[in-house]
Amino acid sequence: MTLRCLYVDFNSFFASVEQQDRKALRGKPVGVVPVLSPTTCCIAASIEAKEYGIRTGTLVSEAVEKYPDIALIEARPARYVEAHEELMDAIEDCIHHEKPASIDEVPCLLMGRERERDNAIEIAQRIKRRIAADFDWIKCSIGIAPNQFLAKTASDMHKPDGLTVLEESDLPQRLHALELRDFCGIGASMEQRLHDAGISTAEQLCSASRDQLRHAWGSVEGERFWMLLRGFEVPQRKTERGSIGHSHVLGPELRSYAGARSVLFKLLAKAAMRLRKDGFTASGLAIRIRFVGLENRFERDLRFAALDDTPNLLHLLGEQLAQLETQAACKRWNPKRHPPLSVAVTLVGLEERGLASGELIESRRKERDISAAIDAINRKYGNNSVYFGAMQQALERDAAPMRIPFAHVPQTEQVEDVMTRKHREDHDLYALRERQFRTFAQQTHQKHDAEKRGTAEEKPHFNAGAGGWGARKKRDEVGIGETRPLF
Repeated sequence: MTLRCLYVDFNSFFASVEQQDRKALRGKPVGVVPVLSPTTCCIAASIEAKEYGIRTGTLVSEAVEKYPDIALIEARPARYVEAHEELMDAIEDCIHHEKPASIDEVPCLLMGRERERDNAIEIAQRIKRRIAADFDWIKCSIGIAPNQFLAKTASDMHKPDGLTVLEESDLPQRLHALELRDFCGIGASMEQRLHDAGISTAEQLCSASRDQLRHAWGSVEGERFWMLLRGFEVPQRKTERGSIGHSHVLGPELRSYAGARSVLFKLLAKAAMRLRKDGFTASGLAIRIRFVGLENRFERDLRFAALDDTPNLLHLLGEQLAQLETQAACKRWNPKRHPPLSVAVTLVGLEERGLASGELIESRRKERDISAAIDAINRKYGNNSVYFGAMQQALERDAAPMRIPFAHVPQTEQVEDVMTRKHREDHDLYALRERQFRTFAQQTHQKHDAEKRGTAEEKPHFNAGAGGWGARKKRDEVGIGETRPLF
C-alpha cells in the first residue's frame, strides 16, 4: 500500500486572511462573525483565539467573556474566495489538485514516484514555501496517507503549520491517540451510537470488526468506515441534495416585522435562483422566525405542486407572513417587546426539473419566463441588479449578504449583491490608493533622509546666516570657471 493522497488544510482560514490583510491583528485573538451583533457566533477564530477556548460556533458573548479584548471582525466572504483562488493557483504550481473539499481544504492525488515518502514530503514542503512567498501569515497543515480520509485525518493531527505522514506500517497505532470526534464522519450523534455499541476510544474503533461497525452505523456505511481506517480507497458516495435554504440573524435595525419580511423575501429569492441554477423544482417550503425573549417560534411548513419560479414562491411566503402581521394587529404578538431575531427559509422536496410535467396554465409559464429573464440580467450585470420591491429594505441594509457554505466554494459574481460588490470595490480601491500613497511618502522620506546624510558628510562650512560668508551655493548655480552641458 502506497501513499496516494496529499491533503492541504489551511489553518483558521477566515481569521488568517484578516490577519494577512491587517497587520495590526497579527498575533492577537480574532473572531470572524457574520454580523456585528452580540447575539451571533464566531464563524471562525484565529489560532491565538483558540488558545483561549474560542472556536467556530462560540457565541460572541462567550468569546468576550473568555477574552474581553478579542477583535471581532465582520466576515468578508468575497475576499476569502479571492484568497482561496490565489492559494489554489499556488498549490497548482507545485502539484495538480482535485476539486476543493471546502474553501480551506483541498486534496491532491499523488501519482507515480510522487507516492514515495521522500518525494511526497518534498512536494508538501514545496507547497508551504510557495504559499509563504505570497502570504506571509497564512499557514497550512498537510497530511499524506494511503487515502483521502486518512490524509485529512493526518492534516488535523499537528496544527498549526504541521506535516504528518501516515504509512501502512503506522496503522492503526498512530490513530489510537485520537478522540472519536477527530475522525471525519463522527459527530455527536454518531459518537453516542458508538458508545452504545461499546466503542468509546479510537483504539476500540480501529480494532472493531466490519460487522460491529456496520451494526453501529446501522448501514453499509460502517463497512466503508472500516475499510477507510485501513487505508483502502473507497469510491465516494453519491449524495442527493434534499433542500436549499438560507438563514440570517437580523441586525438591530431590521428587528421589526417589515425588516424580517424584507430579509425573508431576499433569502427566498436567493434560494429560488439557486434552485433554477441547479436544475431543480421544489414541492415544499419551510419558514422559521425566532424572536427575542420568546421560546415559541413562527413555523410554517407548506406543500404544493412542484415549481421553481420566484413570483409564486414569494406569493406563498407573503400569505404566511400576513398571518404574523394579523397576530400583531390583534395584540397576540408584541413586535416591540419581542422583535424578530433570526429568519430562515428552506425549499424542500427537490426534484430534477426534467421529471416534472410542463405547465398547462399560461400565467405560470409567464412567471417562469420572468424568473429566467431576471436570472439572466443578474448574471450579466451582478446579483440583484433587478429585484422584487419587497426586498428593498434588506438590500439597503446589506442584510443576508454572500455566505460561504461548508462544502462548496461559491462564484462571487453569482452570489454577491451588486451594491455590496460596488461598496467593496470602492473600499478596495481606496485601500489600494492609501497603500500607494504610504509607499510614495515613505520613499520620499527615505530619499530626503539620504540627501541629508549626504550633505552632512560634505566638508563643513561656516554658516553666517542667509547670504553670509558660509552660505552654500544653490545646486543650480554655475560657479566661476565651471561648465555645464547645454542639454
